[in-house]
Amino acid sequence: MDRHQLTVIYGSDIRRMTADILEHANAASLVPPGASVAIKPNLVVPRPAREGATTHPEIADALLSHLFDHSIRDITIMESSWVGAGTQQAFEVCGYNALARRYGVKIIDLKYDASADVHGIKVCKSALDAGFMINLPVLKGHCQTSLTCALKNMKGCIPDSEKRRFHTLGLHRPIADLSGILRQDLILVDGICGDLDFEEGGNPVEMGRLILGRDPVKIDAYACSLLGLSLSDVPYIEMARNLGAGSAQTEEGDVIGLNAPGLAQSARPSGKVQSLAGYIDEDMACSACYGSLIHALHRLDRSRLKRLNGKIHIGQGFNGKNTGGIGIGACCNGCARFVPGCPPKASDILSFLEKSV
Repeated sequence: MDRHQLTVIYGSDIRRMTADILEHANAASLVPPGASVAIKPNLVVPRPAREGATTHPEIADALLSHLFDHSIRDITIMESSWVGAGTQQAFEVCGYNALARRYGVKIIDLKYDASADVHGIKVCKSALDAGFMINLPVLKGHCQTSLTCALKNMKGCIPDSEKRRFHTLGLHRPIADLSGILRQDLILVDGICGDLDFEEGGNPVEMGRLILGRDPVKIDAYACSLLGLSLSDVPYIEMARNLGAGSAQTEEGDVIGLNAPGLAQSARPSGKVQSLAGYIDEDMACSACYGSLIHALHRLDRSRLKRLNGKIHIGQGFNGKNTGGIGIGACCNGCARFVPGCPPKASDILSFLEKSV
C-alpha cells in the first residue's frame, strides 16, 4: 500500500466495510513480523458512536479479526479520554471492554500509564513502545481546531497534565510537534457519522464512509475538503507537513474509491442538522453526498443561507429530470445549476454556493 494513497469505501454495514477495505489493502502485511500492535480509537467521552463522537466498535472488531486471521496476536487497545472523563467508562459504554474480552487482547487506560519526556512533550510510554500504531480516528468537527481526525487523535496518547498544557499553547503547534514523536503506521478513519463541530458529539451527520491511509497529514488535508474547510482553517496540518510528517497535497489518482456511495439511512439527526435540512429537497440521496451538503451549509455564511431561492435538490430521485434551481451531485445534472461529483466534496459545494447566492 503506497504511503501517500488513500482508499475510501462507502456503505452502512460498518463491519463488512472495514473487512473489505483492510483486505483490499492487505493491511496485515504492513505489520513487521513479531511487532506489537497498538490500536488507538477515539473514545474522548463515554458516548455511543451513533452520537458522532467516538469510533464505532464494529471497526475495531473487524480490524482485530483481520489481524487474528493473519496470526497477529500481540495487540493492545489504548486510549485516554479527555480531561474530566473516565476512560474506563468510555471503554465500557463504547463496547471496547467487550471486544478486549472476546479477543483476549490487552486494553490500557493511558491516564494511568507512565510517561516519558520526548523533545519537551510528555508522551505515554505504552504508545511510544508500540511496534505498529493503528489509529482509528473519527472524522468530525471541533469547536477549537475546526477539525479532529488523524493528527489530533494522537493527543489521547499524552497525560492529562500535558493535554491541559497543549490548550495553553493554542493546540495547533503542540499537535504538530506530536506528529514528529508518535508514528502512525496505519490510519483507518471512521467517517460514518461524525459530529458537525463538537468533539463530544451530539450533532452527527451521516456520511457513510471509511478512509484508509498511512499519511496522517494527507488524511487530514483530505478530511478538510470533506467538511468544507480550508487548510488555513486547521493550522496544525501545514505545521505537521513542514515538520516532515506527511504531504498536504492530494493529487489526481491519490484517492481510490472501492465502491459507489449507498443510499442514506432514513433517520436524520435532530437539532442543528435538522435545521440545515430545511434548506434541502432530498429524494433518495446517498449518505456521503447528503453529508457533504450538510457540512457545506454549516460552513456557509448565514446571510447567504437566507438568500437561497428555493431548496437545494439532492438525490437519485432527481436523476434524468429537468429541474430548475440548484442541484448537488451527478444525479442532479438536470438542474439549472449543479455541483458535479459522486459524491462531491463539501469544499466544492461550499465554493459553488458562495458564488451562487
